[in-house]
Amino acid sequence: MWSISSVNGYSLLMANAEQTFLAANPDIEAVQLFITDPSGVARGKTASVAELARLFSHGRPVAGSILGLDITGTDVDATGLVWDTGDADLVCKPVPGTLARVPWLARPTAQAMLSMYSLQGEPAAADPRHVLTRSIARLQAAGFKPVVAVELEFYVLDEQSLEPAGRLQRGAGQIDAYSLARLEELAPLFDEVYAAARAQGIPVETVMSEYAPGQFELTLAHRDDALRAVDEAIMLKRLLRGVASKHGKLVTFMAKPYAELAGSGMHIHVSLNDEAGNNLFAAEEPSGSPLLRHAIGGLKSTMAESLLVFAPNGNSYRRFRAQSYAPVAASWGVNNRSVSLRIPTGPADSRHLEHRIAGADANPYLVAAAVLAGIQAGIERAADPGPPVTGNGYAAAAGSPRELPLTWHEAIERAAASDFLQAAFGAEFLKIFLAIKRQECERFSALVTELDRAWYLRSV
Repeated sequence: MWSISSVNGYSLLMANAEQTFLAANPDIEAVQLFITDPSGVARGKTASVAELARLFSHGRPVAGSILGLDITGTDVDATGLVWDTGDADLVCKPVPGTLARVPWLARPTAQAMLSMYSLQGEPAAADPRHVLTRSIARLQAAGFKPVVAVELEFYVLDEQSLEPAGRLQRGAGQIDAYSLARLEELAPLFDEVYAAARAQGIPVETVMSEYAPGQFELTLAHRDDALRAVDEAIMLKRLLRGVASKHGKLVTFMAKPYAELAGSGMHIHVSLNDEAGNNLFAAEEPSGSPLLRHAIGGLKSTMAESLLVFAPNGNSYRRFRAQSYAPVAASWGVNNRSVSLRIPTGPADSRHLEHRIAGADANPYLVAAAVLAGIQAGIERAADPGPPVTGNGYAAAAGSPRELPLTWHEAIERAAASDFLQAAFGAEFLKIFLAIKRQECERFSALVTELDRAWYLRSV
């Protein structure tokens, strides 16, 4: 719980940030306020700029049930956040460093990310950002400072046809990976993405065309402030959608929008520093330090029970196919993109791990929280990851017993039985997350699709 002095100090800091921003942006008329729910959806409202002062000094009452919605925005009563509380308000406070212009809107508008607290100032159990905060704090208490970077894959679609943007169309028989021509074709969009990222202080680095028409990847800079690194990934997703809409395009982070094309992943790059800023994973050995291998051991052993975090939606499980660049087993390797835990090449002092199994549709806060908790679990018990996979990781997986859940329903039940997730996320958050995903799974499974009718209407 905050003390009075810490609340006042926070308010003063935030008020100064608000005043500095408004002095530099006197034309701002409105501010978009949003919070990220457990499914990773940004939800909020647009307020007048006059409301900023009170927001930054006292926070803003918001219905706690905003964090108890399923992916379609429907109440999930089993979360306990709706009628059990009388749909009561909690308090949202702005996240430091997120007040910024929204350059893609015609009306002069700002945005601020929010995080939710109880009326007494305690972190709200349902807020996924607090889950990551606790994972970071536990590592820091053990003497480790996580360094994190996020890579996001996504499709750019024509807003009307919902087909991949650009001249190279789905079904044309060409992949054209790493194509500069595809980047140049969408240069006006990506030029504006970079300009908007600079305006919002988001350190976007490389953009590349990926393994399908209309599919791209953007990378963010490594940060030794892991929470800020993930905040930036949340902001970047919103920015990409906003800029794309201005250009008549739709950006989707759906894990598998087309059956015949590559799925989209979210890759988390992690290393651990000591208090002096030295990389504790560093080693001349390509497989990294013993600490790095213990971290991988922890991630391998917790991957199956955490898969619901990395693949949270019904569509997520369509992404896991052999020879698809989406990993299908809890495996690791050095300089190998067919495994789920990769150690990239590079200088010894840059040694780190790349966690590759999460879909782009996952909640970045929860993915990072599970990754950091898995790393800590492996370090605490000096987990042995076993030998690295060399060569084709898909062939190795095919010859091994199945480890990971194959279906959404199975992943939900594995997560529900997980002592690891209960400790990493907290019992109350895990209850809320499971309630949301169970409701979604039940609704999704009950739908009768065109494929049902095509296969069964006349044949059974």
